[in-house]
Amino acid sequence: MEDSIDMILQDPGRVCSTSRPHPVLSACTGALLTGLYGVWRMFCMPGSRKIPLNLLVPYLPSSKGQTMNIMQLLEGRTGCLADLGSGDGRLVFAASSAGFRCTGFEINSILVAYSRSKAHFKGVPSSQATFVKKDFWKTDLSSYNNVTAFLSPGLMEVLGEKLLKELPDDACVIAARFPFPNWPLRQSVGSDLDETFAYDISTVRSHLRKGPKIVEY
Repeated sequence: MEDSIDMILQDPGRVCSTSRPHPVLSACTGALLTGLYGVWRMFCMPGSRKIPLNLLVPYLPSSKGQTMNIMQLLEGRTGCLADLGSGDGRLVFAASSAGFRCTGFEINSILVAYSRSKAHFKGVPSSQATFVKKDFWKTDLSSYNNVTAFLSPGLMEVLGEKLLKELPDDACVIAARFPFPNWPLRQSVGSDLDETFAYDISTVRSHLRKGPKIVEY
């Protein structure tokens, strides 16, 4: 081992080459990285010019486990469902097949086109599943009695304020992976990354109106 170390110290060029990379190779590598970044930004960070940075959420498709857990929490419910950030539409298709009238809100035009094409090939009518290129933050959601969301933990409190202002009392809200802070939970299904949380808006409003209990000593 000592002989090997001595050889490296005597001739460091064997380990660390000091030659510069070929300019053509450097250019190709740079172009490839730029292209990959463009694709990533197009899919994962769409609409960045229209939506404030603090409200942007990268595209991350729901897992099969998350979708199954959400559908389990929706059992026994009917009506209109809004999926906030519908991505490739997998949850909308699952809910529409269960009888919900669904609207998928998505700002990525490529994902909206993909979802619409998939709905066309699957023969799903627009009365059951509609995909709109809209910013749900600027949309009134009062006509929906079911809302699903898979966003980021930093946005859940802000989203909660919006939903409490707009949704009817009989509405059910289901969050994937990240729960709403300070909201009383009706039920949760799954574990770890696939855990989903269900909330009844009437219960949440009643709980928040009561406020924190004051303990007297």
